[in-house]
Amino acid sequence: MKPADTAVSAEVKQCCANLYESDFAKLLLGDSFHPGGLKLTGRLGHLLHLDRNSRVLDVASGRGTSAMFLAERFGCKVVGLDFGQQNVQRANSEAAERGLSALVQFEQGDSESLPFPDGSFDAVICECAFCTFPDKSRAASGFTRVLKTGGQVGISDLTRAAELPKELEGLLAWIACIADAQPVEKYVDWLCTAGLTRDATEVHDEALIEMVRTIQGKLFAAEVMTGLKKIDLPGINSTTAKQMAKAALDAIQDGQLGYALIRAQKL
Repeated sequence: MKPADTAVSAEVKQCCANLYESDFAKLLLGDSFHPGGLKLTGRLGHLLHLDRNSRVLDVASGRGTSAMFLAERFGCKVVGLDFGQQNVQRANSEAAERGLSALVQFEQGDSESLPFPDGSFDAVICECAFCTFPDKSRAASGFTRVLKTGGQVGISDLTRAAELPKELEGLLAWIACIADAQPVEKYVDWLCTAGLTRDATEVHDEALIEMVRTIQGKLFAAEVMTGLKKIDLPGINSTTAKQMAKAALDAIQDGQLGYALIRAQKL
C-alpha cells in the first residue's frame, strides 16, 4: 500500500472509530450498534456453534456489548479488537464490573493487521463493520490466518444493490463508514479469495428496517429535547438526518439496501 493510501486508510478508520465512540451514536443506536441487536448476535453465535470450549475474536468490537453477551450466553472466551482506544477502555472496565474479565478482554488494534498468532481462534465474528474496512481483502486474509483449521468466520453487514440510484449515493455519504457497503456476493468473494468456504447466508432486512424506524423515533425525540434545551447536539442537522433516515427506509423497502449474515469456514 502506498504511503498516501495508508494515510487515507488510517483517516477513514479513525473517522469510524470517532463516530462510534460519540454520544450521538450512543443516543441513536443504544448499546448494540448494529441491526438486529443482540438477537442477531445470538443467531451468529448459534451459526458458529459456540460453546465453552470456543475461543472467539470479535473484530471491530466497539463498546464490547456483543463480546460480553457471547461470553455470558455461550460460556466462550472472547477477545475484542477495536481501533478506538476509548471503546477499549470502556469495554474492559465494564467487563470487570460484570465479573467477566476471565472470559472477555479487549485490545486496541487494526482490523486489517490482526495482532495475533496464526491459528489462535476457533471463530471470528465481525458485525456491521467489514463494509467500513478500506482494504477488505487484507482484512479477510487476516481472518483466515488467525483461525484454526475447521474454524469459522461469521459476519453480519449492510448490503447494497450493484447499482444504486444517484439520490442514494448522498445517503451513503451521510455516514462515510457505510459508503462501501457491497452486494452480499461481493463479501462472499472476499472471504473465498482469502481461503474460506461460504456455507451459509441469511437475509435479515427486517432487522435493518426496525433499526431505521427506531432511529427515526429517536431523532424526533432528540429534536424535541434540543428545542427544550435538555440536550445539545452541536453540528447535527436534524432535518437532514430525518430526510436521510426516510431515504434509508425507502431504499430497504425497494431492495436497494439490506442486511445479511454470512458464515464461512477454514477447511
